[in-house]
Amino acid sequence: MSNLDLAAIGNCTVASLISRDGRHVWFCFPRLDADPLFHSLLGGRTPDRGFMDVILREQVSARQSYIVNTALVETVLTDSLGGSIKILDFCPRFRRYGRIFRPPMIVRRIEPLAGRPRMTIRIRPGFDYGSVVPAVSIGSNHLRFIGENTVVRLTTDMPLSYVVHETDLVLDRPINLFLASDEPIPENPDALSRQFRDETVQYWQDWVRDLSVPFDWQDEVVRAAITLKLCSYDDTGGIVAALTTSIPEASGSRRNWDYRFCWPRDSWFTVTALNRLSATRTMEGFMRYLLDTVLREKGHEIAPLYPVAPGFTLSERVAPSLVGFNGEQPVRVGNAAESQKQNDVYGAIILTATQMFWDRRLPRLGDRALYEELRPIGGIAERIALEPDAGLWEYRGRARSHTFSAAMCWAALDRLGRIASLLGIPEDAEEWFHRAKNLRERVLSRAAGNGTVSGTLDGDVLDASVLLLPEIGLISAEDPRFVATLALVEKRLVRNGFVMRYDEADDFGQPETAFLVCTFWYIDALAAVGRRQEALAIFENLLGHRNHVGLLSEDIDPRTGTLWGNFPQTYSQVGLILSAMRLSRSWEEGLRDLR
Repeated sequence: MSNLDLAAIGNCTVASLISRDGRHVWFCFPRLDADPLFHSLLGGRTPDRGFMDVILREQVSARQSYIVNTALVETVLTDSLGGSIKILDFCPRFRRYGRIFRPPMIVRRIEPLAGRPRMTIRIRPGFDYGSVVPAVSIGSNHLRFIGENTVVRLTTDMPLSYVVHETDLVLDRPINLFLASDEPIPENPDALSRQFRDETVQYWQDWVRDLSVPFDWQDEVVRAAITLKLCSYDDTGGIVAALTTSIPEASGSRRNWDYRFCWPRDSWFTVTALNRLSATRTMEGFMRYLLDTVLREKGHEIAPLYPVAPGFTLSERVAPSLVGFNGEQPVRVGNAAESQKQNDVYGAIILTATQMFWDRRLPRLGDRALYEELRPIGGIAERIALEPDAGLWEYRGRARSHTFSAAMCWAALDRLGRIASLLGIPEDAEEWFHRAKNLRERVLSRAAGNGTVSGTLDGDVLDASVLLLPEIGLISAEDPRFVATLALVEKRLVRNGFVMRYDEADDFGQPETAFLVCTFWYIDALAAVGRRQEALAIFENLLGHRNHVGLLSEDIDPRTGTLWGNFPQTYSQVGLILSAMRLSRSWEEGLRDLR
């Protein structure tokens, strides 16, 4: 792979990334953080393995798009004689027998569109991060790919010999492939494929119909929302930060990280964006995840990240059989940030939970029992708020007292006061508000210097995360200190309309790429101080850098516009949604303007 022109499909159990010409290049099985059966996105010591694709003889063009308002992808390949085929890829998701049917399965349907196209189907999974070539067992209408601990079954209605020997054939009828767990599929493949397709289309279009989208940029927001949904793991409610590992932040940077885990901070952003669109089920599922996984032991400090489900260690290691994205090593599995101290996590948890107490649409509102679960978090947040940590950007070689972390701890105390007041516990509310007031004063007195707000306490560091302080509520956007800080961000961190996280060297040297969500924060800050037209111009420019199906990664080269970093990145989709909702005309304004 040379770029991130990829489409994502999934069903909140598994997900797959598909290149522009229809090759599956990244598919973790049987869940989002598991071994990638298709791993060619990150290369391999065996370069001809780790993918599923279709080779159209004498192909001259390819085009790809989503079925409107769904997570189903269509790829059309055309040959030199005008023959063409359509490849439909999706992971089934729909309601069945009173619950959501979401098996760890890819469905691929290939249909002839014109002429008599000749094609070859290649299915070459690998196990254990590319180190194991599976044995192949041939059944009556299926193949089994067999590893030491994993067996995957391909069920199809095309001649198995043509799959096994990768022989081309003339496509004169639709063919269907189901790649899933080692369980028999007795139904007629063609009928089952069409049924799964129709019901999955219906599921996603119904889900989108219930979104409260802004008037402007509806298609962009819908695509971002579906992508966020694909990064959630229904079984536990956990949310991964991205679907991939080790897509570098910049060429040669070695900033290659595994993002297939649940950061409470990242998940708070995701939940916030989906809540704004009225998709609150993700919040409900994530709160169950927090209670079951993160808050199991009361009074203990909380780690920055967790597996999305039990059974996976976070310990970081290198996968030696994968050569990396465009050869960019290392390929990391696990994330050493698990042992870091990141103090903002306490605020992220409380902020995530807050809407549970106010949203009257929920079948079960936040109550006294949930408040009691959250109270110990406030105590820890107050105690550690001003202590050094690795911060939002997860510095690996140093610790400082970061303003954003301290502000999030303040937010934890402030929101607990509001929750206690709502629940009719005035003595608790008064105590929380008193503690929050004292902490706010200490944070602002230590972060303010030269009329601006520093990214660290008692320091002089410029950090794009201070753009979030008005959103959190620590400081007003009209405050002269924030206005001055915004001006300093523009002077030192903006590169060709994109915003760097910071401008000082870190553990890996001087950053080269801009962090996309920082640009969205900048857009929101401009709008908040009344510079809406400038915000609109930067927002439209950023939309123009999405890939061919409307997705964003983590980073962008401000010189070339090339996307870098793990993909698709939840932060970036969140930023798109929140900025669009802030900048959009109201429905009344938009409809009035049509006249």
